[in-house]
Amino acid sequence: MTIRTDWTREEIATLFDLPFTELVFRAAEVHRAHHPADEVQLCTLLSIKTGGCPEDCGYCSQSVKADSGVEASKLMDVRSVLQMAAQAKDNGSQRFCMGAAWRNPKDRDMPAIVQIVAGVRAMGLETCMTLGMLTPKQAEMLADAGLDYYNHNIDSSPEYYERVISTRTFEDRLETLDNVRTAGINVCSGGIVGMGETRSDRVGFIHTLSTLPQHPESVPVNALVPVRGTVLGDMLADTPLAKIDDIEFVRTVAVARITMPLSMVRLSAGRESMSEATQALCFMAGANSIFTGDKLLTAPNAGDDSDKALFARLGLKPLSGEEPLRAQRATERELAE
Repeated sequence: MTIRTDWTREEIATLFDLPFTELVFRAAEVHRAHHPADEVQLCTLLSIKTGGCPEDCGYCSQSVKADSGVEASKLMDVRSVLQMAAQAKDNGSQRFCMGAAWRNPKDRDMPAIVQIVAGVRAMGLETCMTLGMLTPKQAEMLADAGLDYYNHNIDSSPEYYERVISTRTFEDRLETLDNVRTAGINVCSGGIVGMGETRSDRVGFIHTLSTLPQHPESVPVNALVPVRGTVLGDMLADTPLAKIDDIEFVRTVAVARITMPLSMVRLSAGRESMSEATQALCFMAGANSIFTGDKLLTAPNAGDDSDKALFARLGLKPLSGEEPLRAQRATERELAE
């Protein structure tokens, strides 16, 4: 199967418009051509620096603009982060993701960040960080430390983005993705659905990612978790019909899988409020990565015990092998040849 980066918006819109069962079937075929059908990658997300972010992202409880009750904290010390990483590995996680509520890291923060990356990687875990915007030099420092992935979501379509965030531009986000890719770090980039956007915006969101020169190796698809005190949380509390329905969410996952066949498509925020049936449909449609644990940064998550029970019911198992990224890279080389 050819890996395309020339998708048009019209083609992606046509996929979204397919009968639901046909769309899921096509996505499942693509999934099985490139990934084990019954395996899901387990990831853990830890907030290593919470709150106090100067950005005004309308969905985020960690913004200083939000009245969400989240208090600002300093960067966790290296030892504490490594202890949490060890616990995550003991619970079966294969990738340890770390997030800091910054617009961008300061140069004084980088030595500790580098130590954290090296320490977590030494445990045999894949490493991922999301720290805001990065300069080329900072990206190179993370690459030298061995960072496997850098997460920087585009959030929505270029057209809808400016209705959610004003303190950084869509182009700023793409620039950071380019700095990460140039440094040799794998890209993790997705977005949030259910923010009041239209299907056309979801088309634009998928189009942006699927037409990058190289697809992100990870594509997290988040369903907005509305938090009172945030712009979008208050909006959805007053207009609940703006919330995306489950079928449309599954459609988004399926289209992401079809257009980006090699990517790990991750069910991220919002999964704790999804029914088991909805999650099962997402796995059928090509999702093959989840966050485990009870918390995602500041939002609740399903929890390890709940996930184990769900996996047992669906006949799923954790992704096999200690280095799924290496296996993915081998597949990419084979297709290139």
